[in-house]
Amino acid sequence: MDDWQLVALCRGNHAYLFFPPSTFERKEERERREMKAKAICGVCPVQDPCFAHAVAIREPFGIWGGTTEIERRNTVLAG
Repeated sequence: MDDWQLVALCRGNHAYLFFPPSTFERKEERERREMKAKAICGVCPVQDPCFAHAVAIREPFGIWGGTTEIERRNTVLAG
């Protein structure tokens, strides 16, 4: 585990917000969950290394560094 992961705000009781549930999730529920997760990322002191890590390993799931898997893929393709 990298040092930045130890201080990431996504650790703890609200970690469930960062990944889809194993059961069906309606679009509105997903959007609410992602918005809450991104709000946490927005004040996280390690948002940048988190995003860089997710891009580097091509993380296919979840909110990392304030981005969804689709947003990360679009960032990589754009740049």
